Amino acid sequence: MNHEDRRDPEAFLDLVPHTKKGTLKVYLGGAAGVGKTYRMLEEAHRLRGEGHDVVLGFIETHNRAETAARIGDLELVPLREVAYRGVVLREMDIAAIIARQPEFAIVDELAHTNAPGSRHSKRYQDVEELVVNGISVITAFNIQHLESLNQLVRRMTSVEVRETVPDTFLARADQIVTVDLSVEELRQRLREGKIYPAEQVEQALRNFFNPGNLGALRELALREVARSQSRSRAEMELRKREHGRRTIAGERLMVCLSSNPDGSDELLRKAARSADRFNADWYAVHVETPEESVQKISTADFRALLDNINLAADLGAETVWLKANDVVKALVEFAREHRVTRLVIGRTHPSVWNRLLHRSVTRQLISAAADFDIELVSQGETRESEKPPG
Repeated sequence: MNHEDRRDPEAFLDLVPHTKKGTLKVYLGGAAGVGKTYRMLEEAHRLRGEGHDVVLGFIETHNRAETAARIGDLELVPLREVAYRGVVLREMDIAAIIARQPEFAIVDELAHTNAPGSRHSKRYQDVEELVVNGISVITAFNIQHLESLNQLVRRMTSVEVRETVPDTFLARADQIVTVDLSVEELRQRLREGKIYPAEQVEQALRNFFNPGNLGALRELALREVARSQSRSRAEMELRKREHGRRTIAGERLMVCLSSNPDGSDELLRKAARSADRFNADWYAVHVETPEESVQKISTADFRALLDNINLAADLGAETVWLKANDVVKALVEFAREHRVTRLVIGRTHPSVWNRLLHRSVTRQLISAAADFDIELVSQGETRESEKPPG
């Protein structure tokens, strides 16, 4: 998504003189129970021991004894009580934290939806306000709550995650740290009753906490942190080369993300090299058609697509997921809307069936994109399948 044409409301706060923002640190986990809350509490004690002013804005222990014990004598800002449909809900008191003006605030359960009538609808918005008010925040959430991964997680785990955190929030973080446990260690913690009550353990082991789900979620969390670190290093190196100034990219590239594993990684790497050569921002775009929705494609194709998305992100692309009936039309419209100047397209070898039907998507895209520069990349012996590459 291109944000250059839409000014972020928070950006206007930058115009206010003498405003010093806080920093944002995110602990990212693959699943519940890996130890995010405990790690935040450990850091809170360490910071206080170093002389910093630290408060707990919101902590969720989930009745875990070791987590509750680690709170110790840390200062907890009293929660705000909200009456809703005959039930009293307890929410973080953002006004009280701002009035208290600590140096650091620990905020758990970032993806939480606040009670109706709250200052903001989502807790991550509370955190944004704390940071704007000069309070550094340490927070945490699990990878399945990242907005851009919502469909992927649903496909992998058969669980629909309703509460999400936008990718733009994570992109603003000054530091992202993964809290990782091996799949077997996490399942053992579950068996020992350290995550859920005993009566829920067996069902959880069979469903969400099965080895396949945990392995996939763990990999997503590790890849997200690696991507963040890679982009931070690249940005720092660029600023060094340009004496602290980031030049405006002269070109914008776009490449199609496919679920076809043959040659896709090679195409993405060549697109990344082209982007580097032209000092260009670049997009890796996948178009989901009704015939190839995430509910219909094979598990092998879905995992290939996930690998391609992760690889594109690792290489520095902005990954985009579109839904459309016409792949070529969607790609060209996106390119024009985002002022793309160069399309990187794989030189595939159409099957006999496609040649007879004159339906090569590569040829259609080249024909429809007459006003773009085209970079045609060889993909070895890769053959174009009957399904579109978007």
